[in-house]
Amino acid sequence: MKILVTGFEPFGGESENASGVVVDRLCGTALLDGLEVVTAILPVTWSGAGPALLRAVEAHRPDAVVAVGEAGGRAVVTPEHWARNLGHGGTADNDGVVRAPTPLAPGPDRLESRISPTALTRAIRDAGVPAETSEDAGAFLCNAVFWSALDETALPAAFIHVPAVRSRGVAGIGAETDPDGAPAHSALGVDDLVRALAAVVHAVTLESGTQAS
Repeated sequence: MKILVTGFEPFGGESENASGVVVDRLCGTALLDGLEVVTAILPVTWSGAGPALLRAVEAHRPDAVVAVGEAGGRAVVTPEHWARNLGHGGTADNDGVVRAPTPLAPGPDRLESRISPTALTRAIRDAGVPAETSEDAGAFLCNAVFWSALDETALPAAFIHVPAVRSRGVAGIGAETDPDGAPAHSALGVDDLVRALAAVVHAVTLESGTQAS
């Protein structure tokens, strides 16, 4: 089985993006036999993020997609239940674009994850990392990429928000996902997030295999 795992480049004047750091580190992690993980780092731009995801899908032809983004307003790992048909950014993207609240595409108000967020939350907790299922992926580019994965592919797809941890100092962003709660301090480090993401990948392998059978 091949799973595409994506993260994001830094944005908002930050030197790091926890999602990109963790996805890069995942490649050096011991995974299940017969499991191939391919990765992509997506641009933080309204014009580029969704198309970059779809190009990675076309190039790698994965069996499932796990997209990862950082949420500075959250202290634990949060698998998302829904992608909302709404794009909005009070924070400028890396092209300097501030998007007014508008639908991402014609269609329903929201789309449901094709991989059980409850199962992913349980797998992360079983790996010893705090996790909670989230009902709101925000309206910034994390949500937009999740929407693209669900709306423009038929693949099993999930989205995971990780705390905005930094190798040095603290993140100055976070309101993109949780306007009323950012920034939040997290006790987790990069090693914890890599362990959580490895658990997610293993769980996705099991979930996708069950769906296929």
